[in-house]
Amino acid sequence: MRKSHSLVSLSMQALMIPLFLVLLIPLHVSASDSVYETFVQCLSNQTNQPDQVSNIVYSQKNPSFTTVLRAYIRNSRFNTSTTPKPTIIVTPTQESHVQATVICTKNIGLQLKIRSGGHDYEGISYISDVPFIILDMFNLRSITINLQEQTAWVESGATLGELYYRIWEKSKVLGFPAGLCPTVGVGGHLSGGGYGSMLRKHGLSVDHVLDAKLVDVNGKILDKESMGEDLFWAIRGGGGASFGVILSYKIKLIPVPETVSVFRIERSLDEEENVTDIVYKWQQVAPTTDDNLWMRMLIQPVSSKVNKGEKTIRISILTMFLGNAGELVALLDKDFPELGMKKEGVMEMSWVDSVVWWANYDNGTSPAVLLDRNPDSANFLKRKSDYVQTPISKDGLEWLWKKMIELGKTGLVFNPYGGKMNEIPASATAFPHRAGNLFKIQYSMNWDEEGIELEKNYTAQIRRLYSYMTPFVSKNPRSAFLNYRDLDIGTNNNDKNSYEEGEVYGVKYFNDNFHRLVKVKTAVDPHNFFRNEQSVPTNPSKA
Repeated sequence: MRKSHSLVSLSMQALMIPLFLVLLIPLHVSASDSVYETFVQCLSNQTNQPDQVSNIVYSQKNPSFTTVLRAYIRNSRFNTSTTPKPTIIVTPTQESHVQATVICTKNIGLQLKIRSGGHDYEGISYISDVPFIILDMFNLRSITINLQEQTAWVESGATLGELYYRIWEKSKVLGFPAGLCPTVGVGGHLSGGGYGSMLRKHGLSVDHVLDAKLVDVNGKILDKESMGEDLFWAIRGGGGASFGVILSYKIKLIPVPETVSVFRIERSLDEEENVTDIVYKWQQVAPTTDDNLWMRMLIQPVSSKVNKGEKTIRISILTMFLGNAGELVALLDKDFPELGMKKEGVMEMSWVDSVVWWANYDNGTSPAVLLDRNPDSANFLKRKSDYVQTPISKDGLEWLWKKMIELGKTGLVFNPYGGKMNEIPASATAFPHRAGNLFKIQYSMNWDEEGIELEKNYTAQIRRLYSYMTPFVSKNPRSAFLNYRDLDIGTNNNDKNSYEEGEVYGVKYFNDNFHRLVKVKTAVDPHNFFRNEQSVPTNPSKA
């Protein structure tokens, strides 16, 4: 006995040095391995599909991990070697995988980030400062169209392009009023109140949601009836990721004419004296004209063709009209003669071809291009948003041109409201920006090269323009659009001050709807499992 005891002691001493060295290895490597094993075991138990689980779960050691992670990163700012990476990526292929992922992520105490298309401007569907798991929904992309009902069930991992294409396959006179970028994921777009070129005629995407399926914090699948009126209200404009995992939406399709009309015209400040007059008049016309007409305006500082080496302002007006060219030109002659629009400047096409045109493809490109997910394609970008409720004066516009030329690169996109948006009450859905808004502004900054100094310079520039715009935009609160995610307006550490921090950005995104969203959140997710840098907080006194 004594001998064997001493042998054990010697063995232990021999092990001391290697054990000490083992402890010097970064703890997160072994920790993430054990987290991975625990998580996979839990998923296998929950789904009773151990063979399938290994095909849908990626640890950082998996050779495909980087490819899967990068496929739906749409902002290169969050695709660098220093960008925080998830411990695990889960790519569910059926609803039960989503249920199990919620339960198992909760069990191991990690944060869950939910990504449907990866277009969150601040990357918060796939990055975090704390250990996290990505639930990547891209495999859940089925689209089932019911022509008789004129409805569709769309899974959240489907893209808008896929939705438009599948509608077009079945009908040439049905469409859906959602976004212009075909690679955007349905889950994030609809839950945040996405919009498109039929906004003034048909309102937002969320105004046409009839039902939804969601996995709640307990891993249960709820539909409109079982989730109740409040939660169904919240996930139409309040963002889904604060409340659960949206599996799918049932949407009402809308009628579109056989022929629609589009055009793009450009004017430069250095070539035409009346550019300011056109922009001033646009503010009167675009939000009040016929509901079938939507005129987006881009305002950009560009190199002057007249005065070499100098910058000027170029405006571009891109237009969608639910009707033919003759009707459109007659309408513009009456409402906006300053444009001098002629019939030969207008293109007539089918609705699906207009979707392709708005996505910046050449006229005549096959609608099949809408099925291209274009994975692992991104540029460096920063976006911000504002709402304008009174027209900007001509003097104000002239001052703005000077500031934009001084700054040099930040562009503005003016998106007109009015029409149907004026008819729907601010409290009808969680999206609040309805009557009283003339147009929404998107601030836009893109660049091509990686670099900390470059990023600092460009993000400072867009923030400065945002600051210059203060006198011209909504106040108390200065409103913002959730789907133009902007962490500058406030972030949440999700600690004891979560409610106070959440209120800062919450009232900007949701105005008076913020407090109802907090009530819903507190009822359905009292321990704040579904959280991110700008999630709806719980109310601690009510939890």
